[in-house]
Amino acid sequence: MKIVVLDGGTLNPGDLSWDGLTALGDTDLYDRTPPELVIERAKDADVILTNKVVIDRAVMEQLPNLKYISVLATGYNIIDTAFARERGIPVSNIPTYGTQSVAQMVMAHLLNLTQHVAYHAETVANGRWSRSDDWCYWDFPMIELYGLTLGVVGFGRIGRAVAEVGKAFGMKIVAFDEYVQDPGDPDVTMASFEDLLRCADVVTFHTPLTPQTEGMLNAETVKLMKKTAFVINTSRGPVIDNAALADALNAGLIAGAGLDVLDVEPPPIDHPLLKAKNCYITPHISWATRSARARLMQTTVDNVAAFIRGEALNVVN
Repeated sequence: MKIVVLDGGTLNPGDLSWDGLTALGDTDLYDRTPPELVIERAKDADVILTNKVVIDRAVMEQLPNLKYISVLATGYNIIDTAFARERGIPVSNIPTYGTQSVAQMVMAHLLNLTQHVAYHAETVANGRWSRSDDWCYWDFPMIELYGLTLGVVGFGRIGRAVAEVGKAFGMKIVAFDEYVQDPGDPDVTMASFEDLLRCADVVTFHTPLTPQTEGMLNAETVKLMKKTAFVINTSRGPVIDNAALADALNAGLIAGAGLDVLDVEPPPIDHPLLKAKNCYITPHISWATRSARARLMQTTVDNVAAFIRGEALNVVN
């Protein structure tokens, strides 16, 4: 069994082991693979593992030995799953590895927006408190989360985990999910997307990228939000119209944003959100705790081992 890992460098920068995978077959490991080298590196592969390297119809047509694709992530929009199904190639993902880590990052962004801990700590380190005439100071409004409304867009595993953390802070929870009518929690109120935007003090996105969700927060829908509201996105960058969000932030239509994803990654240096007012961006790292990556690695090994046994785990097509 020939196994090729096309871009494993972010999953395992050196603190995990590939031994579980290499025990399953002849394995080639690449930290990253540019598009022009995909065919050359994967031409003999029975199994491909990819994180962000695109495997579309044109690629699959040039890989006659390919029998299985395992995505090193939850999202699988980089794969032409329909064509893979036509070819009889199962595609698996990793559905649950990062739930708690992503929920933690949501709250990290929210606490940054409401209390600016790192900013104020930096001013202290630079000597400002030592020079202060008063015993305290703050440069941004200090905002208490208790009693505020957290709007959760997408009420799957991660959305539910975020809601639980929000409840621990005493927040009211409103959720939107076109596939969920009953949240199974008396403390959660389901609402339409538009009604959620109108009532929420914080809107956090946990929805996959589909034609229906792409650009769901845009120049028109953002106008429904409170001027004091915050946007958090740890799902997929294109579910938000990034240019429209930058315009809304700069015009003061909303109060701030905490983003771990953008519509283009890495972003160009002139990306509109990089200079937007009260916008804080992290480089797609909500999934990257060692605990989450270790779970991802183990589930990947389980996926491939199951395929070799003639079974199928976490198949999305």
